[in-house]
Amino acid sequence: MVTSKLPPSENRLRSRPISAGHLRALEAVARHLNFRAAADELALTQSAVSRQVQALEDEVGVPLFLRHTRAVELTSAGAQLLRAVIPSLERVDSAVRLIRRSAGRKSVAITTWASFASMWLIPRLEAFQTEFPDIDIRIDATDNPVDLDTSDVDIALRYTRAGAAPADAIRLFGEQLTPVASPWLLKSGKPLRRGEDLAHFALIEAGDAHRTQNLEWLTWRRWLDEHGFKTLEPKRWLHFNYAHQIAQAALTGQGVALSRMPLIADSLASGDLVEILPNMRLDTPMAYWLMVGPRSGNRPEIQAFSNWLLAQAQLTRLAIGEIN
Repeated sequence: MVTSKLPPSENRLRSRPISAGHLRALEAVARHLNFRAAADELALTQSAVSRQVQALEDEVGVPLFLRHTRAVELTSAGAQLLRAVIPSLERVDSAVRLIRRSAGRKSVAITTWASFASMWLIPRLEAFQTEFPDIDIRIDATDNPVDLDTSDVDIALRYTRAGAAPADAIRLFGEQLTPVASPWLLKSGKPLRRGEDLAHFALIEAGDAHRTQNLEWLTWRRWLDEHGFKTLEPKRWLHFNYAHQIAQAALTGQGVALSRMPLIADSLASGDLVEILPNMRLDTPMAYWLMVGPRSGNRPEIQAFSNWLLAQAQLTRLAIGEIN
């Protein structure tokens, strides 16, 4: 009787699932490309991490790293496995954080971008904390999108066109642009009663707006063109990266800012800023949205915060004259 033998490479391959204990060592070494740095991060000895990776390679049946004298690099098999390991570990870590959090204090984790956090959300938070003193709030201010399916973030507040928002996103309010300035600037400078008068002032706008299609709406040039001032040139230009920087420059009298109504409505109401040409607002296709993570929506504290956000959004819509 003749028995066939598998080629050596196939003979080493296992069919049973691998143990999960060594996957963190794989991820850490792959991220640092250094066994010592990975060992320091994992609070293990370098030899322990090396043994874990070697055991994983034995289970998989192929090398996952190429060892060089002073560094290591992933093999193609290692890179393939790493692509599956990273999101899996993120999901596990996220689940553990949720479990620990649900067993302790109530909390709400929000992701949004820095200007919206500082200009709209944070000034209103005291009211929520007064009503719900037992709920902790964590704000992650970043421009980078966060995956609500895998992260430990509960709520995302975002800024985008209607067609780009997820189907389950809730619209908070839309947007208009309007020229604003500080009362001090209006009293100390030349008269500013007509669009033509803008030529005597510095104009403040977003510095990166011209490089992004959606943010092209935020430019003074679009506003000037829409209102028939195609050739108007200001005294000078001031460009900033963030909306809160633009507002701060206007508040300190450095020029006239083309500002987003929802973000400066409070400053207009307090008189810190003045809307100088209220009949010349410009609508944009952008809007502000509330998104709730699929694993967070049933928690009472998330529902309470979402309902509070919607009530605050209604007040903002009234303040900016948005009727819907």
